[in-house]
Amino acid sequence: FVTENEIAKIIVDAAYKIHKQFGPGLLKSAYIALLAYELRQRGLQGVTEWPIPLMYEGVHLEVAYRADLLVEDKVIVELKSVEQVAAVHKKQLLTYLRLADKRLGLLVNFGAPLIKDGITRIVNGLKE
Repeated sequence: FVTENEIAKIIVDAAYKIHKQFGPGLLKSAYIALLAYELRQRGLQGVTEWPIPLMYEGVHLEVAYRADLLVEDKVIVELKSVEQVAAVHKKQLLTYLRLADKRLGLLVNFGAPLIKDGITRIVNGLKE
């Protein structure tokens, strides 16, 4: 049994390793593939482009949203490769967490000069 916080530590460590090797210059799709690979190497299961269900007036809308990565069916990871993360990106991840009934999300911006400045934790009722 691995907690959300333990998973998050592994994700952050993997993001540091990738950013140290490649820096901020790759496309988002490359970072998704690299992070998914690195997490598999560390024994975690991840699903890329994970569909988030959306219910509206009792109707299930197919593939309304897709999270970049769902790790161990517990932590949603949204990746960016931009100069600066916008407030809307944080709100988007919180919405994903609510729709998917998950407790922890990480917004990882590989475009940041220092990866430590590019990682934001978003919680949805997670007990710290």
